[in-house]
Amino acid sequence: MTPLPPGSRIGILGGGQLGRMLALAAAPLGYRCHIFGPEDQPPAGHVADRVTVADYLDENALSEFAGSVDVVTLEFENVPAACLDFLGQRVPVRPGPGALATTQDRLVEKDFANSVGAATAPYAAVDTLSDLTGAMAAIGARAVLKTRRLGYDGKGQVMLDKSTDPAQAWQALGGAPAILEGYIAFDGEVSVIAARGLDGAISAYPPIANHHRNHILEKSEVPADLNAVQATRAIAIATDLAMALDYVGVLAVELFVVGDKLLVNEIAPRVHNSGHWSIEGAVTSQFEQHIRAICGLPLGVMALRGRVVMQNLIGDDVDLVPGLLAEPGANVHLYGKTEARLGRKMGHVTRVIREDSAS
Repeated sequence: MTPLPPGSRIGILGGGQLGRMLALAAAPLGYRCHIFGPEDQPPAGHVADRVTVADYLDENALSEFAGSVDVVTLEFENVPAACLDFLGQRVPVRPGPGALATTQDRLVEKDFANSVGAATAPYAAVDTLSDLTGAMAAIGARAVLKTRRLGYDGKGQVMLDKSTDPAQAWQALGGAPAILEGYIAFDGEVSVIAARGLDGAISAYPPIANHHRNHILEKSEVPADLNAVQATRAIAIATDLAMALDYVGVLAVELFVVGDKLLVNEIAPRVHNSGHWSIEGAVTSQFEQHIRAICGLPLGVMALRGRVVMQNLIGDDVDLVPGLLAEPGANVHLYGKTEARLGRKMGHVTRVIREDSAS
């Protein structure tokens, strides 16, 4: 339980924008970061102390990496479990391999959520075309077929309805192990970002309202427009899941709001896009909170600084940056990506509306 002293090095698996913002949050606390991943010139590497470009299963590179750091964390949940198992025998890994294994597989994740008392959409495992036709008959033809692993931002999923040919849907996912989830006509989507320290202390931000465009998060607003019972329940779901996972660090739980009900959609074992607003909008950002947790430091205060709106800059939205920089109160963050592609998150802008300045 002794906190890591200043000057210690944090190993981060994955070199994207989340790793970049983790490294930026670690520096003021006196920590250095070593980025490990297969991507050449990763965005996180621009602000890190050291970068190793290697495959996640390269044991020689992993051994050297483990020997150079004092703790390992991740910014990308699709790291092979074998990578964390290998590292975990040599250096503390937070969150642990068990949490990653649970959240990497959509079927395992939903079984876990239900076991903790958190409701989900109806679902069924799909390993064959026969499984799919049977699941559609049981759950309903209006549903979503998703790969059990690796999908994100709408990738690895197919929307189904009564006109869908099950064989074509199954073929579209390449016959990969899948899960069929019943379609939910939700009133809104929210997320709760919770943090759990090495000492078991736990805290969370208020629920966040999320708005998507083409399956990609476009805007987050906090606090979400929930009643007190819904907000309390949303936070309880996230904290219950974190405790059941024996989690250390920051995690996000995405929820569908259906009337007074809250259904778990996904658990992300890392800092989350819907929490980027916290850099300016909260007393302690999700990135600093994660660093505090994995290094054995006390958790910071997660209170809001006002009402907050975060907008992702996706693809050509990055062309708006000069105008945004001229706007008072617009806090712009760019991720160091050189090519603006369709659907690619290039940065974000956060606006904090403080109570003392709101009209």
